[in-house]
Amino acid sequence: MLLLTTATAATAQQVYEQVRSKALTVASNPNANPMLKQINQFKVDALNYMGMKMREQMPDTTAVFLDKQAYAMNNFMSFYMRTIIENQKQPAAFQVKLIKLFMDASYSNPLFNDPDQELVLSYFSDGNSLTRFSLDTDWQRAYIAVSKEIQKIK
Repeated sequence: MLLLTTATAATAQQVYEQVRSKALTVASNPNANPMLKQINQFKVDALNYMGMKMREQMPDTTAVFLDKQAYAMNNFMSFYMRTIIENQKQPAAFQVKLIKLFMDASYSNPLFNDPDQELVLSYFSDGNSLTRFSLDTDWQRAYIAVSKEIQKIK
Protein backbone atom coordinates (compact mmCIF):
# COMPACT_ATOMS: atom_id res chain seq x y z
CA MET A 1 0.00 0.00 0.00
CA LEU A 2 2.83 2.40 0.89
CA LEU A 3 4.53 1.64 -2.42
CA LEU A 4 1.31 2.39 -4.31
CA THR A 5 0.85 5.69 -2.45
CA THR A 6 4.45 6.71 -3.13
CA ALA A 7 4.13 5.82 -6.81
CA THR A 8 0.89 7.83 -7.09
CA ALA A 9 2.47 10.87 -5.41
CA ALA A 10 5.49 10.67 -7.70
CA THR A 11 3.28 10.44 -10.77
CA ALA A 12 1.19 13.36 -9.58
CA GLN A 13 4.21 15.53 -9.06
CA GLN A 14 5.46 14.50 -12.46
CA VAL A 15 2.24 15.68 -14.12
CA TYR A 16 2.43 19.07 -12.39
CA GLU A 17 6.08 19.39 -13.38
CA GLN A 18 5.38 18.26 -16.94
CA VAL A 19 2.66 20.89 -17.47
CA ARG A 20 4.88 23.53 -15.86
CA SER A 21 7.96 22.49 -17.84
CA LYS A 22 6.14 22.56 -21.18
CA ALA A 23 4.66 25.97 -20.42
CA LEU A 24 8.05 27.31 -19.29
CA THR A 25 9.69 26.05 -22.48
CA VAL A 26 7.22 27.95 -24.67
CA ALA A 27 7.19 31.07 -22.46
CA SER A 28 10.96 31.36 -22.55
CA ASN A 29 11.37 30.59 -26.26
CA PRO A 30 12.28 33.85 -28.03
CA ASN A 31 11.00 32.43 -31.34
CA ALA A 32 7.59 31.38 -30.04
CA ASN A 33 4.43 33.13 -31.14
CA PRO A 34 3.84 36.09 -28.76
CA MET A 35 0.29 34.95 -28.01
CA LEU A 36 1.48 31.47 -27.11
CA LYS A 37 4.24 32.94 -24.98
CA GLN A 38 1.72 35.05 -23.06
CA ILE A 39 -0.64 32.12 -22.48
CA ASN A 40 2.16 29.87 -21.33
CA GLN A 41 3.61 32.55 -19.05
CA PHE A 42 0.25 32.66 -17.31
CA LYS A 43 0.36 28.87 -16.89
CA VAL A 44 3.84 29.08 -15.36
CA ASP A 45 2.80 31.87 -12.99
CA ALA A 46 -0.45 30.11 -12.03
CA LEU A 47 1.36 26.84 -11.32
CA ASN A 48 4.12 28.56 -9.35
CA TYR A 49 1.50 30.43 -7.33
CA MET A 50 -0.46 27.24 -6.72
CA GLY A 51 2.62 25.33 -5.55
CA MET A 52 3.69 28.17 -3.25
CA LYS A 53 0.23 28.62 -1.69
CA MET A 54 -0.25 24.90 -1.28
CA ARG A 55 3.00 24.62 0.68
CA GLU A 56 1.97 27.59 2.83
CA GLN A 57 -1.68 26.81 3.48
CA MET A 58 -2.00 23.08 2.87
CA PRO A 59 1.35 21.50 3.76
CA ASP A 60 -0.22 18.11 4.48
CA THR A 61 -2.00 17.90 1.13
CA THR A 62 -0.71 15.21 -1.21
CA ALA A 63 0.85 15.89 -4.57
CA VAL A 64 -2.24 14.33 -6.14
CA PHE A 65 -4.13 17.52 -5.27
CA LEU A 66 -1.55 19.64 -7.07
CA ASP A 67 -1.68 17.25 -10.02
CA LYS A 68 -5.45 17.51 -10.31
CA GLN A 69 -5.37 21.30 -10.14
CA ALA A 70 -2.59 21.52 -12.75
CA TYR A 71 -4.46 19.17 -15.05
CA ALA A 72 -7.72 21.11 -14.61
CA MET A 73 -5.95 24.44 -15.21
CA ASN A 74 -4.46 23.09 -18.42
CA ASN A 75 -7.91 21.84 -19.51
CA PHE A 76 -9.51 25.19 -18.60
CA MET A 77 -6.94 27.04 -20.70
CA SER A 78 -7.38 24.65 -23.64
CA PHE A 79 -11.16 24.99 -23.43
CA TYR A 80 -10.81 28.77 -23.30
CA MET A 81 -8.60 28.93 -26.38
CA ARG A 82 -10.75 26.44 -28.30
CA THR A 83 -13.93 28.38 -27.45
CA ILE A 84 -12.41 31.69 -28.53
CA ILE A 85 -11.10 30.23 -31.80
CA GLU A 86 -14.39 28.47 -32.60
CA ASN A 87 -16.31 31.70 -32.07
CA GLN A 88 -13.96 34.16 -33.76
CA LYS A 89 -16.52 34.90 -36.49
CA GLN A 90 -19.25 35.70 -33.98
CA PRO A 91 -20.11 39.33 -33.20
CA ALA A 92 -17.67 41.11 -30.90
CA ALA A 93 -20.29 41.41 -28.16
CA PHE A 94 -20.71 37.62 -28.10
CA GLN A 95 -16.95 37.09 -27.96
CA VAL A 96 -16.69 39.52 -25.03
CA LYS A 97 -19.50 37.62 -23.29
CA LEU A 98 -17.55 34.36 -23.69
CA ILE A 99 -14.37 35.88 -22.30
CA LYS A 100 -16.29 37.26 -19.33
CA LEU A 101 -17.75 33.81 -18.62
CA PHE A 102 -14.23 32.40 -18.32
CA MET A 103 -13.05 35.36 -16.26
CA ASP A 104 -16.00 35.01 -13.91
CA ALA A 105 -15.49 31.25 -13.53
CA SER A 106 -11.89 31.87 -12.53
CA TYR A 107 -12.66 34.75 -10.17
CA SER A 108 -15.71 33.13 -8.56
CA ASN A 109 -13.97 29.88 -7.64
CA PRO A 110 -11.05 30.75 -5.37
CA LEU A 111 -8.91 27.96 -4.00
CA PHE A 112 -6.97 29.69 -1.23
CA ASN A 113 -9.07 32.83 -0.57
CA ASP A 114 -5.84 34.81 -0.75
CA PRO A 115 -6.26 38.38 0.57
CA ASP A 116 -3.39 39.65 -1.63
CA GLN A 117 -5.72 40.86 -4.37
CA GLU A 118 -2.99 42.78 -6.18
CA LEU A 119 -1.09 39.56 -6.83
CA VAL A 120 -4.11 37.30 -7.30
CA LEU A 121 -5.74 39.63 -9.82
CA SER A 122 -2.60 40.77 -11.64
CA TYR A 123 -3.66 39.03 -14.88
CA PHE A 124 -7.38 39.52 -14.29
CA SER A 125 -6.98 43.30 -14.06
CA ASP A 126 -4.65 43.61 -17.04
CA GLY A 127 -6.76 44.66 -20.02
CA ASN A 128 -3.94 43.73 -22.40
CA SER A 129 -3.67 40.16 -21.14
CA LEU A 130 -5.10 37.27 -23.14
CA THR A 131 -5.46 35.34 -19.90
CA ARG A 132 -7.52 37.59 -17.65
CA PHE A 133 -7.90 35.01 -14.90
CA SER A 134 -7.31 34.97 -11.17
CA LEU A 135 -4.22 33.15 -9.96
CA ASP A 136 -6.24 32.04 -6.92
CA THR A 137 -8.55 29.67 -8.76
CA ASP A 138 -9.86 26.23 -7.99
CA TRP A 139 -9.40 25.11 -11.57
CA GLN A 140 -11.56 22.01 -11.22
CA ARG A 141 -14.57 24.02 -10.03
CA ALA A 142 -13.87 26.82 -12.54
CA TYR A 143 -13.81 24.37 -15.44
CA ILE A 144 -17.13 22.85 -14.39
CA ALA A 145 -18.67 26.30 -13.86
CA VAL A 146 -17.66 27.68 -17.25
CA SER A 147 -18.68 24.47 -19.02
CA LYS A 148 -22.20 24.82 -17.59
CA GLU A 149 -22.42 28.48 -18.59
CA ILE A 150 -21.20 27.81 -22.12
CA GLN A 151 -23.83 25.09 -22.51
CA LYS A 152 -26.53 27.56 -21.49
CA ILE A 153 -25.69 29.99 -24.28
CA LYS A 154 -25.32 27.43 -27.07
